[in-house]
Amino acid sequence: MNRTEEIRGAIINRLVAVPGIGQVYRYQRYAAQQSEFRRLYQVGDQVLGWYVRRMATAERVDTIAWNEEHRQWRIEGVMSLNDAAASEITFDALIDEIRSTFRGNETLDDVVETTVVNNQAGVQLETSGPVMFAGVLCHRAQMSLTTITRVEAARGLTQAAMDDDFDV
Repeated sequence: MNRTEEIRGAIINRLVAVPGIGQVYRYQRYAAQQSEFRRLYQVGDQVLGWYVRRMATAERVDTIAWNEEHRQWRIEGVMSLNDAAASEITFDALIDEIRSTFRGNETLDDVVETTVVNNQAGVQLETSGPVMFAGVLCHRAQMSLTTITRVEAARGLTQAAMDDDFDV
């Protein structure tokens, strides 16, 4: 298993530990037919599902021997909207529970060095709001997570290259 898949697996393991999380996928699922697409994310009679996607990877020089790989992850989820049941409150609580489970495990069970980057710790909620998903009015949350791992540095880097700063 490559490093990216190992980290993705650790993220999935944290997500499936959240009570009431619904369907959780290692990648964004699709289907040609809307009804089949909805079934992929369905739990009982409601849409409730999540997927994980790597959005970017950047490598930074750390020392002569080691570099840091910064991976940015997207965790996106949907849940059927039910105004009478105040489903937005339920969805917000689920988002908070997801954030909490990552907060309590900064290294994803020692798979990464850290998930604390630039004073941001763990999962960040980027946006949340209503969307049409597979023909169903849903709540959607887009969250991000940055992981840092160490990799052996390339040989022959100059001090000038080590002094350069760049952002992900």
